[in-house]
Amino acid sequence: MYKQCIVLAFALGIVACDQAEQAKTDIGTSVTMEKSQEPKAIAESESARLNAWFDVKYQEQLQFSPIQLTFLGKKDLYDEIDDLTEAAELKQLEWKKQTVDELKSKFDYNKLDPEAKTSYDLWLYQYQRQKEAAQFIGQPYVLHQMNGLQAFLPQFLINFHKVTEISDMQAYIKRISAVANGMNQLLVRAKRYAKNGVRAPRFAYEGVMQQAGNVITGKPFANGDKDSPLWADANSKIDSLLNDKKIDEAQAKQLKEDVKQALLNDFLPSYQAVVEWYKSDIANTDEIATGVSKRKGGLDFYNNRLKASTTTDLTAEEIHQIGIKEVDRLTAEMEAIKTKTGFKGSLKDFFGFIKKDDQFYYPNTDDGRLGYIKDTEVFLGYINEKLPEYFGILPKADLVVKRVEAFREQDGAAQHYFPGTPDGSRPGIYYAHLSDMRSMPKNEMEAIAYHEGNPGHHMQISIAQELQSVPEFRKQARFTAYSEGWALYSELLAKEMGAYKNDYNDFGRLITEIWRAVRLVVDTGLHAKGWTEAQAIEYFKDKAPIAEGAVVSEVQRYLVIPGQATSYKIGMIKILELREKAKKALGEKFDIRKFHDVILGGGAVPLNILERRVDEWIASIK
Repeated sequence: MYKQCIVLAFALGIVACDQAEQAKTDIGTSVTMEKSQEPKAIAESESARLNAWFDVKYQEQLQFSPIQLTFLGKKDLYDEIDDLTEAAELKQLEWKKQTVDELKSKFDYNKLDPEAKTSYDLWLYQYQRQKEAAQFIGQPYVLHQMNGLQAFLPQFLINFHKVTEISDMQAYIKRISAVANGMNQLLVRAKRYAKNGVRAPRFAYEGVMQQAGNVITGKPFANGDKDSPLWADANSKIDSLLNDKKIDEAQAKQLKEDVKQALLNDFLPSYQAVVEWYKSDIANTDEIATGVSKRKGGLDFYNNRLKASTTTDLTAEEIHQIGIKEVDRLTAEMEAIKTKTGFKGSLKDFFGFIKKDDQFYYPNTDDGRLGYIKDTEVFLGYINEKLPEYFGILPKADLVVKRVEAFREQDGAAQHYFPGTPDGSRPGIYYAHLSDMRSMPKNEMEAIAYHEGNPGHHMQISIAQELQSVPEFRKQARFTAYSEGWALYSELLAKEMGAYKNDYNDFGRLITEIWRAVRLVVDTGLHAKGWTEAQAIEYFKDKAPIAEGAVVSEVQRYLVIPGQATSYKIGMIKILELREKAKKALGEKFDIRKFHDVILGGGAVPLNILERRVDEWIASIK
C-alpha cells in the first residue's frame, strides 16, 4: 500500500493526493502523425508555453503544503506544517478554480501535442474531483487508527525532517509546536463532526488514544529510563550536529532545552486534549461497527469515494459483483496449486495447514524479524536483476526495507511504502509491521515485496518522479487505482519474470490477489449493503487464509477509509485488459518492455486516460 496519499488526506487537503527522454519518444509527441512541420512547431510552442505555466502553478500549489515540500526534499517553509482547517481546504479549492479558469482562457487545447493534452486534462480532472469531494467535507473521519495524523505527524518529524545545520534543528523545534497547533485544529473538526453524527467506530477511537498516548509516553513527559520517540529523535539529531562540529556544547544544551519546552508546553497539552476528548466521547461510538451508508448523506459520500478511488463510474453493485467473480476465479486457481503440492484434503483444510504450520512463519523474536527483512531483500535482489528484460525505463532511486516504528506499529497491519525524494537524497522505504510474526506468513511475503518494492510502488513512483518529459505536477500526481493497480499487477508480473520458486509462495501470491478481490466484496458490503464488521470478517476468513489479526485489521481499515481498498483490483484488471488489447492489436510487434514504458512513462493517471495513452501508442506502432 502506498501510504503517503492516505496519511496526508487532511494534511494536503482531504479532497486532493535520458531513459525518461526515451519515454517521451515512445508515448509522447511521436504518437501524432504530422503531415507537415508547421503544425508540429505550433504544437511544440503551445505545449512548451503550457508546461511553463504548469510549473509556475505547481510551485504555487506547493506553498499550501509545507509537508509535501519536505517530502520532495525541499526546505521551504521548513518550520511549518499544513493548515489543517476546513477554511484552508476551501481556500485551496478556490485557488484551483482560478487556475482552471486561467488555463481555459490562455491555452488552445487543439494546438497542444498529446502529452500536453494529457497534462491539461489531468489538471481539469483533479479540480473536478476536488470540487465534487468538497461537498462531503464533513463526512471523513478526522482521526482514526490507520496511521492517522496523530501517528503520522511525529513519524514525519522523525523520518522526513532532515537536520544537517543548526537552522534545520531550529525549524524542527518550531515544527513541534506547529504539530501541536495542527492537532488542535483537527480536534476542533472532530468535535464538530461528532455533533453532526460523524464518528469513527469504537475501535478507531481506541487506536487513536493508544497511538497518541504512545507518542507522549517517556521522557520528558514523565520520569523513567525510556525516552519518548520525539525526545529520542531530537537528541540524536542535536548530537549529530555536535559531532559534525556544526554546533558547540552550549548551543547543543540550549537546543535540547528548547525541544523540551516545545514538547512540554505545546505538544503535550495538544495530545493530552486529543486523548481526553476521545476518551470522553467513546461511549457515543458504535460498538458494532458498520459502514458509512447508515448515516445521513453517507451513501452519496461513499459513491464519491468509489469514484475517486477507482477513477471510474462503476457503481457499488457493479464492483461487488466483479469481486464475487474474481474470488471464484482465484479460488479455482488455488485448488489447482493445492492439488499440485500433493496435499490431501479440501481447500479449507489447506487453508488451515497454511495458517497453522510453523514452517510458514518466522519466530516471534528479533532474529525472526531480522530474517523477514533479510529474506525480503533477497527477493527484491532477484527481481532487480530481471528488470531490464521487462522495462526500458528503470528507477534510479534506492529502496530500503524497514520495520515500522514502535509507537505506530500494529499487529497484522498492512505493509506500506513511502517514496524517496526526486533527487535521490532519501531512498524509498518499504515498511513492515513486525510486532506479531504470526501475522506475517513467509509464503505471502514474496508477493508483498514485489508489490511494495520493485516492480511495484517503488519502481512506479520513482520513475514518475524522475521523468523529464512531463511537468512537475504530474510527477507527484497520485491516483490510487493506477498506483495500487500497478502494484498488484506487479505481483503477477513477477511470476512471469521467474519469481515464486516454490508452489507455496505462488499460492501466497494468489492469497494476496484474492485478498484484493475480497476487498471489492467486503468494502461495498460494509458501505453500501449494510454489512457489519463481524459479517465482513467472516466472509474474509471464509475466502482467504489470512491470519486472524490481519483480517480484523483489514476490515477495520475499510471501515474508516471507505472505497480506497477497491482501487487495487479495479486498477489491475484494467492494466491486464490494456495489455491483452495491445497484444491482440500488435501481434508480433508487441514489446512488453515498450508496453510497460507506456504505462509508467507518463506518471500516474486516471484509468480512462491510461487507456487513451495505450491506444495512442498502439496507433503509433501500427
